[in-house]
Amino acid sequence: MKQILLPLCMLFLTISQQAQSQTKTLFNGKDLKGWHIDVPDMDKDPALKTPFIVRNGLLVSLGSPGGHLITDGQYENFRFTFQYRFAGKPGNCGALVFVSTPRALYEMFPKSIEVQLMNQNAGDFWCIQEDITVPDMEKRRGPKEKWGVNGDKLRRIPNLTDSTEKPLGEWNSMTIECVENSIKVWLNGVMVNHGYNATAQKGQIALQSEGSEVEFKEVKVAAIKSFSK
Repeated sequence: MKQILLPLCMLFLTISQQAQSQTKTLFNGKDLKGWHIDVPDMDKDPALKTPFIVRNGLLVSLGSPGGHLITDGQYENFRFTFQYRFAGKPGNCGALVFVSTPRALYEMFPKSIEVQLMNQNAGDFWCIQEDITVPDMEKRRGPKEKWGVNGDKLRRIPNLTDSTEKPLGEWNSMTIECVENSIKVWLNGVMVNHGYNATAQKGQIALQSEGSEVEFKEVKVAAIKSFSK
């Protein structure tokens, strides 16, 4: 029996080590290595301080001035995970996937699909010069003739659940999986959105500074071949 168990244990250990090796930590708790900042107002006024800082081992988006913290690397077929909480008053923020052209909308937002972190709306999709399809599209997005990816078009696709967010001050856990041109989102273990036929399937990842102070930790990405069940 021992002769059988030892090879099995070694096999499971190897599989576990391979899974861990596929996971990359995007935030080391010390600095913003691996990311770059795109804040339009800082181009106009070099004296402005960056809205993205490291504080007490946490990645912090101060909320102002508005802009984005963008990974240097591009990702395709991946799982993006992080924990977040509003540090003060609840408000707005977002995590973006399939990020490409910077400042493609309103000279601020990069071309991407946004997964909303806004208080009471976490998990919504926002189309930013990219598009995505969901079940019950007209019911959730509104009249088809008003759909769009820019300007005053209907770009928001509400999430599937209510009351999934933790009480203010507590940490929320978000998982965003992207496989080819489909996206699934889990918030605190509950699947809150699923889209497919997106107009992109790879790109950078970004976090927003959009009005409210938000703290992040455990920011990681992992290569995957299929969606979690």
